Amino acid sequence: MPDTITERVADYSPVERRRAPTRRGLVLRMTIMALLLGAVIGGLVYFNWIRPQMIAQYMAAHKPPPPPVQAAEAKLASVPQTLPAIGTLAAVRQVTVAAEVAGRVVQLNFESGQHVKAGDLLVQLYDKPDLGDLANFEAQAKLAQVNLKRAKELAVRNVGPQATVDLNEAQLEQANAGIQKTQAVIAQKQIRAPFEGELGVRQVELGQILAAGGTIATLTDLSQLYVNLTLPEQNRSKVAVGQKVRVHVDAFPGETFEAKITAIEPQVGADMRAIKVQATMANPAKRLLPGMFAKAEIVQPALPDIVTVPETALDYTLYGNSVFLLQPDAAGGKDSDGNPLFNAVRTFVKTGDRFDNQVAIVSGLKPGDRVVASGQNKIVDKMPVVISSEPPLQAPATTPTN
Repeated sequence: MPDTITERVADYSPVERRRAPTRRGLVLRMTIMALLLGAVIGGLVYFNWIRPQMIAQYMAAHKPPPPPVQAAEAKLASVPQTLPAIGTLAAVRQVTVAAEVAGRVVQLNFESGQHVKAGDLLVQLYDKPDLGDLANFEAQAKLAQVNLKRAKELAVRNVGPQATVDLNEAQLEQANAGIQKTQAVIAQKQIRAPFEGELGVRQVELGQILAAGGTIATLTDLSQLYVNLTLPEQNRSKVAVGQKVRVHVDAFPGETFEAKITAIEPQVGADMRAIKVQATMANPAKRLLPGMFAKAEIVQPALPDIVTVPETALDYTLYGNSVFLLQPDAAGGKDSDGNPLFNAVRTFVKTGDRFDNQVAIVSGLKPGDRVVASGQNKIVDKMPVVISSEPPLQAPATTPTN
């Protein structure tokens, strides 16, 4: 066998010899492939190296216009203070109307839920025997009166004894006592409303035999209600008779009812170390009912001269509450419309109470500082902005959570 490439090539035909690669051709091909591969790799490296610079140059040359934001000024204001409490509504006057004596119902003069006035007859029990007794005692009293008059005339003329006068007087008094007792029994069988109010569900029927103490219905005066509140003993110094109380109930969300403290329990409960406070409120529309759960705010003296900002200016996060403080651009820059630029600097603040869509700022701002009131979602820290002439957004009305 041929030992060299030349010897092997010599064995080929002329056509095959023209197609067979030579050493120089192989080297040339390998060199070209290496150069092409190097060019591709170099191009990729150069592209990855130059791309961030080109992006930076593009962004520098195509900066977006500063976004418009609405601004608000930090102002001094009196911050209202309240003391939260929970409690229950109770009726000022509420009783269970019941029979004092046993008897059969012969007349019903009311329906369930009816409004009645003081003294209205609700139920009449059978009282004809008592009326008969009353007539008997009245006849006895009349006879005793006649006998007494006659006995006194005889005694004056010394014809009759004084003992007869005394006996007739005793009989008259006995008859009058019987009259009073019978009248009281008759009155007990006339079950009347003790005061004006609203009756509950009727619990008696015509012809029913009522036992003594049998329930007729409940009667509630809804014109006034108590608000019975419970407070920790630490708050005793913050409450006094006459203070206003704002009351909220779940049945009427968003509405506020006003009451006034009328009594404070003169002792602290040993079990809960709490004090009981009672407020009284008018209920002219009779919408509120006894037993309703109440969330109350006892009004305290306002704190004067506290820095406040709109509630929409606050950004609440787990890392703390902050606002975007507007600082004039140091270079005096302006946007394309000639409006002055401001830098929105995130500033962390300590907040106090919220009231009327405002937030008290305990620390972090001073009066006169301008903050972004709305539009924070468009900006980041130290971003240039322009102040829009549009009014700031208003926070939606919310029910107090105290």
